[in-house]
Amino acid sequence: MTDVLFEVQGGVGRITLNRPRAINALTTAMLADIGEQLSAWRDEPSVERVHLVGAGERGLCSGADVRTLRADVLERGEVSAEVFFSVEYAVDALIATYPKPMRADLFGITMGGGLGLSAHCSERVVRADSRLAMPETIIGLFPDVGLLYELSRAPGELGTHLALTGGSVGAEDAVLVGLADRVEGEAPSGVLIWHQPWIDECYAGDDPLAIVQRLAEHDDPEARATADVLRQRCPFAVAVSLAAIRRAALLPDVMSVLAQDLVLAVPMVLRPDFAEGVRAQLVDKDRNPSWRPARLEDVDPTEVAALFDDL
Repeated sequence: MTDVLFEVQGGVGRITLNRPRAINALTTAMLADIGEQLSAWRDEPSVERVHLVGAGERGLCSGADVRTLRADVLERGEVSAEVFFSVEYAVDALIATYPKPMRADLFGITMGGGLGLSAHCSERVVRADSRLAMPETIIGLFPDVGLLYELSRAPGELGTHLALTGGSVGAEDAVLVGLADRVEGEAPSGVLIWHQPWIDECYAGDDPLAIVQRLAEHDDPEARATADVLRQRCPFAVAVSLAAIRRAALLPDVMSVLAQDLVLAVPMVLRPDFAEGVRAQLVDKDRNPSWRPARLEDVDPTEVAALFDDL
């Protein structure tokens, strides 16, 4: 079975992600094929616009195939990480700057690398059953694929909340935070707007530990529950994600954010937290990762800052 299908009909170039059993998780080969085809269609007069869809019923795309990436990194180290992220971010950059209209149909699960392909399209249609997320802090990473550009520009601190917790949103909230343009069908009302007062209050500033402490001490039980969620995420990844979204807010475009992502991603996947996070979530599935360091209190701010030295 071909993992990505391409066809042209009536002036529309159609890209179908075709790994439905894996919720269309992205491999290096899939991304390379998408990049090659988009480059060809860019200069092809018969292709007037592009349409991105996913096979199956479970979702457009669950993100990168991080189980395979983990295995490759454990076997071959830095070079495998460099190849994967270079290919992935190049495709995301191509989509973000594509000269022809490009529509993405989001449904079911669209997360991580799936949002890298879809959220930068010129038209983003989200179905009522959608759940969108950038859950990277759950596996020891940070929200990448250029998504911190959109999340840093979401109303108030909603994007910071989603970036640090890895929480998912439905269709209406996806439009609110800038990950989609319109909803197809009748979707449940969004919930983020009701939580924005305590989110804006608690997520202010650049200190991840202060954020968790404000959440834990807040009167709203949802805020206190969120403090518990953040305590379960990879501490180093939470700290890096906060620094990255603050810097992304000052960058001019998606391309600049992708450049930041490339500097951060390789050293992050080489840390033991990535292999451990993927093990706990997707390999052994015990949901009990052993993070290093284990607590936000033990994260060294100078080590976090050092990741940004080449930017």
